[in-house]
Amino acid sequence: MNLLSTLLRPAALCLLLLAGLAQATPTPNAPAPDFTLRTAEGRNLRLQEQRGQVVMLNFWATWCGPCREEMPQLGKLYERYQGAGFQLLGVNVDEDPAAAAALAQKLGVKFPVLLDSAKQVSKLYELNSMPSTVLIDRDGKVRFLHRGYRAGVEQTYDQQIRTLLKE
Repeated sequence: MNLLSTLLRPAALCLLLLAGLAQATPTPNAPAPDFTLRTAEGRNLRLQEQRGQVVMLNFWATWCGPCREEMPQLGKLYERYQGAGFQLLGVNVDEDPAAAAALAQKLGVKFPVLLDSAKQVSKLYELNSMPSTVLIDRDGKVRFLHRGYRAGVEQTYDQQIRTLLKE
């Protein structure tokens, strides 16, 4: 092995690692990055186990005012479509799981709340705003990404959920 190949080997390894990370970024029609998180009730839930259902991942935090505003709207969507093959998973990014569980209970959240206090899944999905919502089709592919919240976005969610449920 010569000096040049010795020097290039670490650089090539770094490029391969970066390429692997880039592939994990959720983009439309790409497989949704898989993960397992503990629910507020204490059981583990794996995203891949939801295959066959339309899944909405909603990343939220207790300190996020728009997240609190959005939660009741999401709850209505969950109640409307859960019997039709729709699963809504609220991924909380707070460091204090008890605060997340308390707020979810106060807001009357009925859908599963997953605890991402280490922010591993948030990093996997490259979050840069709260709330962030990802809609995944029955085959496990990311179909729609929403960053932030604005009043009325639940109508867009409703239309997108119906579209995915019909496929």
